[in-house]
Amino acid sequence: PGRPAQIAHGPRDRRQVALTFHGQGDPAIAKALLSEAEKAGARVTVLAVGAWLDEHPDLARRILDGGHDLGNHTHHHRDINGMSEADAHAEITGCADRLRRLTGSIGTWFRPSRAQRATPLVERLAHRVGYPHVLSYDVDSLDFTSPGAPAITRTIAGEIREGSVVSLHFGYADTVAALPAVLQELERRGLRAVTTTELLT
Repeated sequence: PGRPAQIAHGPRDRRQVALTFHGQGDPAIAKALLSEAEKAGARVTVLAVGAWLDEHPDLARRILDGGHDLGNHTHHHRDINGMSEADAHAEITGCADRLRRLTGSIGTWFRPSRAQRATPLVERLAHRVGYPHVLSYDVDSLDFTSPGAPAITRTIAGEIREGSVVSLHFGYADTVAALPAVLQELERRGLRAVTTTELLT
């Protein structure tokens, strides 16, 4: 209650942040990232692409068993804000159905594909499917541009603060390489990486 329909960050007065991963790409990289986070005692949020879950259904359980959040990042990862109402609705429900089939839940969070924020239409559709909030972010790691691990670490270190929600991606080797340094930087500042659910409750 009282939360905006689109959430870009959590409370600024708690020493917690959420690392959120767009879930698709090589499953070996995904598993490496999860293990790296767990080794450091960090929990993350994975916004999974439905078609990716079709190919790697075991990853849904792997994510949840690691104590992480699992949410919806549309079914095909196309530009959802540019779609018709019917197509956008199908993208959200397509992923929600897979999540429900694999885990018994549609997940807590929805993030639009190929956009930082959802249009009012997409926001309404997500709400109709059962997601009370759209999850945005206030720190973009730009890891999908493959700038190299040091650049990813620098970007995050330069922008992150209490309550930040960071956008990262599975599928990029640079991200795996950067994660230990990112987690060290958080520890140095006394910030804890928690699930989005924990950040916002």
